[in-house]
Amino acid sequence: MTPRQQALLDSWLPGASVVQDHSWSELGLRAVLEVEHEGKRFVVKAGGPDDGHMAREIRAHREWLGPWTSRGRAPSLVDADVEARLLLTRHLPGRLVEGTPYADEPAAFRQAGVLLALLHHQPGVVDDDYERREVDRARAWLGRPHRIDPAVETRLHEVIDSWDTSVSTRLVPTHGDWQPRNWLVEDDGTVSIIDFGRADLRPAATDLVRLAAQDFRRAPALEDAFLGGYGDDPRSPASWHRMRVREAIGTAVWAFQVGDEGFEQQGLRMIAEALVDCP
Repeated sequence: MTPRQQALLDSWLPGASVVQDHSWSELGLRAVLEVEHEGKRFVVKAGGPDDGHMAREIRAHREWLGPWTSRGRAPSLVDADVEARLLLTRHLPGRLVEGTPYADEPAAFRQAGVLLALLHHQPGVVDDDYERREVDRARAWLGRPHRIDPAVETRLHEVIDSWDTSVSTRLVPTHGDWQPRNWLVEDDGTVSIIDFGRADLRPAATDLVRLAAQDFRRAPALEDAFLGGYGDDPRSPASWHRMRVREAIGTAVWAFQVGDEGFEQQGLRMIAEALVDCP
């Protein structure tokens, strides 16, 4: 933590003591500390100078998480400072669903569907420029170093060039990284949600892309349970295919840049599968 961040924390929670360090050391972008103050637990997130997600996380806490925090299903905001990249929330009990038996439990996915619907069913906006921006982002990803086969890259450009970018798109609050590694489960099976650094206004279906590439693919029963909780299926064929292609490209290129070969292979597989399904 920087001196400014430490001073702010001291003003918010004088004399707070660190209970556990939850920082992701391999990324090094922020400190995530579980602290105790006057017998209560809190979580402090302190972003570094390259942390581009803190502003989005703070916005999510301030504007969009009410349907969850009112039910105790997301950490409630205590204080935040965007310029200092510092966020303080109440600690939420539970353990990550990922890596536990709950990751294969339809009941957990049904709860996740119910919770996601609460987020998505808040007021949104209609954006006439969303598809153009997303096309530009996909092209920018392909312009970075990667190991996508040249013939496949050529085909991706052809597919992207065929998209109609003049359509209007409805955007709603989305989590941006909706998968079991960002769900908590308590001993009684109650699921809650954490980590909002990728939250933004997007089409609702974008929150299903990572589930479809991983969990739904290995266990269709989880998809059925999730959609049963959500209430309907927000995916329409044409827009869903565009989302899949863009997510696949971003996954393969980003993973190569950070040296995550396993995730890169997943991205390459996602590209292959999306291209097979091209209309």
